Amino acid sequence: MSKLANGPSVSRRQIMIGMSAAAFAALSLPTGEALATALDVDAAVMKKIGNKTPKSGRIKLELPEIAENGSTVPLTVHVESPMTNGDYVKQVHFFAELNPNPDVATFNFTPRSGKASASTRIRLAKTQNIVAVAEMSDGSVFINKSQVKVTIGGCGG
Repeated sequence: MSKLANGPSVSRRQIMIGMSAAAFAALSLPTGEALATALDVDAAVMKKIGNKTPKSGRIKLELPEIAENGSTVPLTVHVESPMTNGDYVKQVHFFAELNPNPDVATFNFTPRSGKASASTRIRLAKTQNIVAVAEMSDGSVFINKSQVKVTIGGCGG
């Protein structure tokens, strides 16, 4: 018998039973991370834009067709806009299907940005669609989608 600090006496057997139960519980947990679906992406888009209906056009996505390594996939976006006080891009949101979290990034713009263009690198788990959504100053919303084939996943895949 051993005595826990300021607690009851516990036998070695009780400690071993407790450790075994904890180990069994840990082993029975799911091992893979849940991946976002196209429906998850749609829900994430609607959370950002509300009940607005996105239109196609104005967004140009630059992504590789094939990414040999999903850990670092280059992404560039250009949104057609005069970027004046009366007509400019407020935000561009990116979403990825099959990633653990569908929200990838958001870029904020103002008329002082001069142009609505940004580049970054993203991590992709598997071959999937990247969705870009641009919110304009007049409340309109534009959407574009592009697929990237990933040969080696960047999220542990």
